[in-house]
Amino acid sequence: MQAWQVHELGEPGEVMRLADVARPTPGEGQILLKVRAANVNFPDALMCRGQYQVRPPLPFTPGVEICGETEDGRRVIANPALPHGGFAEYALADARALLPAPDALDDAEAAALHIGYQTGWFGLHRRAGLEAGETLLVHAAAGGVGSAAVQLGKAAGATVIGVVGGAGKAAVARELGCDVVVDRREQDVVAAVKEATGGRGADVVYDPVGGPAYAQSAKAVAFEGRIVVVGFASGTIPSPALNHALVKNYSILGLHWGLYNTKNPKLVQHCHEQLTELAARGAIKPLVSERVPLAGAATAVQRVADGVTTGRVAVLPALQNGAAA
Repeated sequence: MQAWQVHELGEPGEVMRLADVARPTPGEGQILLKVRAANVNFPDALMCRGQYQVRPPLPFTPGVEICGETEDGRRVIANPALPHGGFAEYALADARALLPAPDALDDAEAAALHIGYQTGWFGLHRRAGLEAGETLLVHAAAGGVGSAAVQLGKAAGATVIGVVGGAGKAAVARELGCDVVVDRREQDVVAAVKEATGGRGADVVYDPVGGPAYAQSAKAVAFEGRIVVVGFASGTIPSPALNHALVKNYSILGLHWGLYNTKNPKLVQHCHEQLTELAARGAIKPLVSERVPLAGAATAVQRVADGVTTGRVAVLPALQNGAAA
């Protein structure tokens, strides 16, 4: 089979190599899946660089989120068992952690329902307790993680303010349903949020960016607001001023979704049931901006790393030169 492999650490576009390799052999509790779609996530780029909390042994195949097919024909969602990741024709996964792919979504959309939407659901509902009528501020609202939070926020009855970088991403955020869109390249984010909320600020801030975005979050959060720290796509991990949180009465909430898979996997299953129901009634639908063949995976990962994509980029091994094989 064909699979992308990383033999040395560095930029994805430089260290990912497409090779002919043997199909992986399932270990105890694992299952072999035919990859129908694999979505590109920022952690894929971080793993290529050796900067992610999970560091698979070299050589490894990136790809942490797939829609796959079992030998008996079931369409499932899975997080591949590294080092045998999803940017390949076949991948391995924990047989107990498979989730049924929703009928309402195609392969690329189904794969995209997993990490980003699970993270959004846990962040907004489990951690922040978002309520209908509240205001939600989402950084990087046109990206893969942010776009999921926007849709989940709207489904929960919140007013959603999306922060983006550039006119093209602003248009995407509006199409996703943002009530207010702030272009950080053209506008003062804090002033724009205060103006949109009558000076009150956002009740919940969803931040997968860190760095300067977190500083804006602390200034734009409302009294008794909640800032959900999801990641650091900016590359900078901020150092919160705890005296500021004390004086302004807001909470800083961390979210590591992967921990729920080991600490409380039943919650992951419950979340998937909620997401499947939302997808069935059209309340959420993953934004898949590009679908590329397996040969385009390295370029796709590099583009996500460079922050020039919107929504999710899906790698479909069945595509050949952009057309279904």
